[in-house]
Amino acid sequence: MEARTQFYIGGRWVAPQGQGSIAVFAPADGTLLATVPEGNAADATTAVAAARAAFDAWAATPVAARAALLKRVQEAIKARGDEIARCISQEMGAPLAFSKRVQVPSPAATFGLCARLLPDFPFEERVAHSKVVREPIGVVAAITPWNYPLHQIAAKVAAALAAGCTVVLKPSEIAPFNAFVLAEIMHEVGVPAGVFNLITGYGPVVGEALVAHHEVDMVSFTGSTRAGARVSELAAPTIKRVALELGGKSAGIVLDDADFATAVPAVVANCYANAGQTCTAQTRLLVPRSRHAEAAALAVAAAQSFRVGDPFAEGTTLGPLASAAQQQRVREYIARGIAEGAELLTGGGELPAGVNPGGYYVAPTVFGNVAPTATIAQEEIFGPVLSIIAYEDEEDAIHIANGTPYGLAGGVWAGSDERAERVARRLRTGQVEINGGFFNISAPFGGFRQSGNGRELGRYGIEEFLEYKAMQFPVR
Repeated sequence: MEARTQFYIGGRWVAPQGQGSIAVFAPADGTLLATVPEGNAADATTAVAAARAAFDAWAATPVAARAALLKRVQEAIKARGDEIARCISQEMGAPLAFSKRVQVPSPAATFGLCARLLPDFPFEERVAHSKVVREPIGVVAAITPWNYPLHQIAAKVAAALAAGCTVVLKPSEIAPFNAFVLAEIMHEVGVPAGVFNLITGYGPVVGEALVAHHEVDMVSFTGSTRAGARVSELAAPTIKRVALELGGKSAGIVLDDADFATAVPAVVANCYANAGQTCTAQTRLLVPRSRHAEAAALAVAAAQSFRVGDPFAEGTTLGPLASAAQQQRVREYIARGIAEGAELLTGGGELPAGVNPGGYYVAPTVFGNVAPTATIAQEEIFGPVLSIIAYEDEEDAIHIANGTPYGLAGGVWAGSDERAERVARRLRTGQVEINGGFFNISAPFGGFRQSGNGRELGRYGIEEFLEYKAMQFPVR
C-alpha cells in the first residue's frame, strides 16, 4: 500500500498545509502499512471554502443528473471491489471474505439506493395555499469511523450529495485509505469540483476545526458517545445541525419458547461480526434463568467454532481488532469482567493460539452469569466479548434490555413473530431484529438516548440533509 501525500479539495489533488504525516499500521501483524497527511485547521478551512463555492451550482443541479452521478459512483465501487476489499482488510483487519461480502457491497448499494430514490423523492408539495419545498442544508462535514469505513462514508456522502449538499469528508486516521480510493472514483465519474472534498487528520485538530467552522451547516458524525458529546458542544455556538450515530450495548433476547439451538448461535454470530467492532452488536445475550446452562453451552460451542487468524488466510472468520489501542481496551474490559465476578466460559485476554504475536488479536470470549449492572454489561466494549445475562420473566427481560444508557439496536427471538414483535415494541432502540430478520439499508438507522440522534440510510437518510421552506401564495 503506497503512502498518500495529497488531499482532494476543489476537484484537485493538492498538497496539505499541515507538514506532518500519520502512520497507519496493519492489524494483522502490527507492521507499518503506509502514511497519510496530518492535516491542520488551515486544511479544514480550505476544504470548507471549496465546498461552499460549489454549493449553489450543485444544489441547483437537476435531480436526474445527481442520480446519474451517484449511479456511476456505485458502478465504479463495484468495478474496483476486489481492490477496495483488500484495502479495507489490510487497514482495519476484517477477514477478506467479510470485506468482499459486506464491507464493499454495502457502500455500493447505498450509492445505488440513493440514485434510485431521487426521481420520486418528495422535494416539494402543495399544502393548501402554500408550496412546501425541501432544500439542501448546505455544506456538510462528514466525520466517519474505522469499523465499517466505506459503508459509514457512503451512508453520509451518498445521502448528502443526493440532497444537493456539498461535503468535506474526514475519515478515521486508523483506516483512511479506502476514502482515498473513493476520492479517485468521485473524480473519475465527474463529480463537480468542490462537491466532494477529502482531508485526513486527527479529530482534536481537523475534526474540531470542521465542527466549529461557521461555514459548515451540518455535521454528520459516527463514533463514540464521548466524542459525540464533544461534537455537540463545539457545534452549539453556530447552531448548526448535528446528526450523531454513537455507541450501543444491544441485547439479544431469547424468550422461553424460542428455538435455542438456532437463536443462541445467531446472537453469538451477531456479537462477533467484524471482530465485535459493530455498534449494533448484540453483546448481551438475555436468557431465562432456568435455561442459562443450556444457553451457555450453546454460546461456548458457537464461540469456539470461530477461526481466529490473518484476514487474508483462507477460512478466517474472526480477524484482529483494528488497532493496538482497541486490543488493549478489550483486554481491560475482559479483566474487569473477571474482577467483578462474571464467569469466564471461553476466551479471555490472552493472545489466541496460532496468530501473529504482533497482531491485534483477541480470542472470542463468552462470560456467563453476568449481572445486568456489571461494567461489561453496561459499557460498549467493541470487541468479541459476549455477556450472558439471566432474566426471571418477560417483563424482567425488557427491563434489563432497556437498562443501559444506549438504545441503538437489539434482537428478539420467540416462538412466533407476533410475540417477538410485542416485546420489540417495548425496547427503546432504533432497530430490532425479529427472529433473525436481517439488516435493511432502506430502513432508517440510528438510535435513542446516548446512541445518538438523527437517522441514516434510505429516504430517511436523505431527509436528514434537507431544510423545509414554506412559500405562501395569495388565495384567489
